[in-house]
Amino acid sequence: MTREARDTLISAGENRRMFDRIARRYDLLNALMSLGLHRVWRRRAVQRLVENQGRDVLDIGCGTGDVAIAVLRKVPSACVTGIDVSADMLAIAKAKTHEAGLADRVAYQEADAIRLPFADASFDGIISAFCIRNIVDHAAALTDMRRVLRPGGTVAILELAAPPNPVLKLVHRLYTHQVIPLLGALLSQRSAYRYLADSIDHFPPPPAIVAAMTRCGLAGAVHTPLTGGFVSLFTARIPGVAAGGNP
Repeated sequence: MTREARDTLISAGENRRMFDRIARRYDLLNALMSLGLHRVWRRRAVQRLVENQGRDVLDIGCGTGDVAIAVLRKVPSACVTGIDVSADMLAIAKAKTHEAGLADRVAYQEADAIRLPFADASFDGIISAFCIRNIVDHAAALTDMRRVLRPGGTVAILELAAPPNPVLKLVHRLYTHQVIPLLGALLSQRSAYRYLADSIDHFPPPPAIVAAMTRCGLAGAVHTPLTGGFVSLFTARIPGVAAGGNP
């Protein structure tokens, strides 16, 4: 995509280098900045994903592996493929998964979300947490998700958002534009966490993402606000019968 046409504030290469730089402190900052709520949001997304009990799951933007580990613990029969553009994040994910005793059920690899290196209909479910905001072409990513998903499969996408309530929106703006960059400067990298705030502001509103999912061939797209709208959970399916037998 051209600079003017892309959906993100930074390029794919800039995104990869940024996450490589912050990988070592990423989990610590996540826990602090979300006040520990990232675990609650992750559980909601995983629960929605595994309702059909599919076995093969793709984790797009897997980062340091927390979502993949949550899926593996929730569904003992599941196998997860985790992809990310950051080699440093993947190295941490591999170490954490090995420490959790789950390494034999997960495969991690570097890959781009808009050019998934998998055959059509490869997965029963797809999950992506706090990643789509950083993908340069949302439509291309959603279209490729649909391509690699099997009939009846579910897509679950978590993303940070600005709450619709005016008071909460003001609190959110102060927190994301003042507190988060300060924590980033103290514990990691200020510019990366300033970008986080700006990228939330830049991300399309939930109805636009639901519409984009529908245009890309995903059925029954739904937006569920979490924690007053500070986080959005988007879910959709491929028409057909899921691996677990539920229509």
